[in-house]
Amino acid sequence: MQKDCIYLDNNATTKVDPQVVEAMLPYLSENYGNPSSMHTFGGGVGRAVKQARENVAALLGAEPSEIVFNSGGTEGDNAAIRAALQAQPDKRHIITTQVEHPAVLNLCKLLQKQGYRVTYLSVNRQGQLDLNELEEALTDDTVLVSVMYANNETGVIFPVEEVGKRAKKYGALFHVDGVQAVGKIPVNMKDSTIDMLTLSGHKMHSPKGIGALYVRKGVRFRPLVIGGGQERGRRAGTENVPGIVALGKAAELELLHLESAGKRQKSLRDRLENAIIESIGECQINGGGTQRLPNTSNIGFKYIEGEAILLLLNQHGICASSGSACSSGSLEPSHILRSMGIPYTILHGSIRFSLSRYNTDADIDAVLEVLPSIVSRLRELSPFKNDDAAWLKDQEQALAQH
Repeated sequence: MQKDCIYLDNNATTKVDPQVVEAMLPYLSENYGNPSSMHTFGGGVGRAVKQARENVAALLGAEPSEIVFNSGGTEGDNAAIRAALQAQPDKRHIITTQVEHPAVLNLCKLLQKQGYRVTYLSVNRQGQLDLNELEEALTDDTVLVSVMYANNETGVIFPVEEVGKRAKKYGALFHVDGVQAVGKIPVNMKDSTIDMLTLSGHKMHSPKGIGALYVRKGVRFRPLVIGGGQERGRRAGTENVPGIVALGKAAELELLHLESAGKRQKSLRDRLENAIIESIGECQINGGGTQRLPNTSNIGFKYIEGEAILLLLNQHGICASSGSACSSGSLEPSHILRSMGIPYTILHGSIRFSLSRYNTDADIDAVLEVLPSIVSRLRELSPFKNDDAAWLKDQEQALAQH
């Protein structure tokens, strides 16, 4: 397995912090007790789970009792949405956006088949919501508004508090998929309109398979997973203690590094983008005209395929992506960039660089050393040199009708 790669795909998953590994290892070996047991041996494990819960709560500006540990973002999204529907069973209208993660979009499509009415809010060319469209969609029948905090492909940050204020006027619950935002930008549930928020450990230097759902105190919540009384009856099943301890340590470290890491990642990202725009040309920053996560850059290169860029970058040991890892098996262009109205000439040539606190100036230098020649080589091979090609116009029309 390649160990010396330049890893710029941190919105897909992150390296587990060595301190996180160190914290969890004892709970894979000598500290193997069940945290629900009455004896002292299990009680020590229970105290470690309690400390992890406090650490996650501190990162979110929440109370420990509001944290429900689970398997990650997909489970958290599903649990939150289904709990909201059960809390107000007489209401049948859901509002979400066209650019959500498949964990939300595909569940909403299933719920439509079960008789719910779903409104999918559009985004503009910069990937931002129109709050007037939200206002027009809200009714007394709206049970839930579910939007992401920040987009996984472009890094665009939604005005979640403004969305929440409008949802509250109609008595709707408000769920936020915070998987990409938590640990990258400050969040404070104490002063928030958010009722439920999802986070995932492997996006913040913790292992895969562990996450948490914030549930505001007083929000009625029926569990998705039913069985024993773990997590105060909100998520059954013996706790994944090593994962929970790891997530707690990761949360502690993310809070410690939050401000400094964000500034450093933004500096690296901006240097990367400015150099690409200057040295390559015929490209654009998708979502670059609005507030974004400090670590994320989605760049579209005209007249070439993003997959080809990624393959050639990979030959130089550079890892990037064309969008969400959960959708990477699809040959369809990004539903997020399509919703933004990105032209076909750029849509298929868009790639994402996403940084972490482990990235360095040397990583950016390595990309800038090889990317201009990669793009130049691919453009020389491309039969489409301008926006007036009849084939491209046909594709644009087909995309508009999709």
